[in-house]
Amino acid sequence: MTDITDAYFSNLIGRLETLKRVLAEPMAQVASVILDAARGDKRVYVFGTGHSHMLAEEVHYRAGGLAFTVPVLVGSAMLHEGAVISSVYERTQGLVRPMLERYGMQPGDVIIIASNSGVNAAPIEAADYAHEIGAKVIAITSIAYSAAIANGRRRLAEVADIVLDNGLPPGDAVLDLAGTGLRVGPVSTAVGVTVINAIFAEVASELSRSGDAPVYLSANMPGAAEINQKLVEKYRPRNPHL
Repeated sequence: MTDITDAYFSNLIGRLETLKRVLAEPMAQVASVILDAARGDKRVYVFGTGHSHMLAEEVHYRAGGLAFTVPVLVGSAMLHEGAVISSVYERTQGLVRPMLERYGMQPGDVIIIASNSGVNAAPIEAADYAHEIGAKVIAITSIAYSAAIANGRRRLAEVADIVLDNGLPPGDAVLDLAGTGLRVGPVSTAVGVTVINAIFAEVASELSRSGDAPVYLSANMPGAAEINQKLVEKYRPRNPHL
């Protein structure tokens, strides 16, 4: 293992160890909110633009994942239809509402909004829309990053009901390339996926106590086809991506 590879692993592991302690209380709060939603047959939406959208894909139809999650996936806000234009999209006012309206969000639902920078128009408008509907808003964001670049703009951390501060530095990348002024090794995706999966594991554990944990199995596991099909039939009416 090279020095920079070792440094990346060590940096990420150190951050996760810190977040396990620092986020213990807000993660418990989020788990409680999601539990209430699940017990009321509500949905948990996950939204992000650019690379943050990967958190939405992570929870969708996932082995070991909860079936009441709904990813918000719109090509123009992701990367595969044009990375440059997706950056324009996430900064443009007024585009998120029609995107979210097709998902049928309801009062009592929950939306997890991932935005590392926390200042772009799309995540802020998603939070505003959710609040209008009567849904709870959870933010996964870097407070340090958004504070450094806000310049008077609203910040996701200011409008969410519960904030999960990933503790990352402005710019995301955590390793310096000596003599270049460049930084490499982004960690927001790895951190975000870890946090969200830990919360959902807690929720599933609590739901399992009453025998009501709607968890997908890996397609190659015995009995997976039958179990997963039942979950899809139940949750497809409110999840356009199943």
